[in-house]
Amino acid sequence: MTVEAALFREQGVNVAVVAVKNHVIDNLSERARAHRAFGVAFPGYLVVLMGLDHSGRARYFGRPDVTRFLSSVSFRALPFKRYHLNCPTGVPSGTSVITAFST
Repeated sequence: MTVEAALFREQGVNVAVVAVKNHVIDNLSERARAHRAFGVAFPGYLVVLMGLDHSGRARYFGRPDVTRFLSSVSFRALPFKRYHLNCPTGVPSGTSVITAFST
């Protein structure tokens, strides 16, 4: 599985911002499943899910203090890269959870 994620350290906290389809942010069960799965895929990182709304504005799900910080920064400034992962537990291969976006 290929995912787009930004891994960085902010104020002593390792953060993984993982790009997902916007509907994942809106769907409680999909959001919880993706959040858990990427926590396994990125051990030692606090996971934040990011979706883009219809106007291209970033929306986040994760720890409130981190999502507030991220909302004040353009997502284009984050160090997104493609990561090739073994399929995380709870996210079947080929799932619609992952999305690509241009930075």
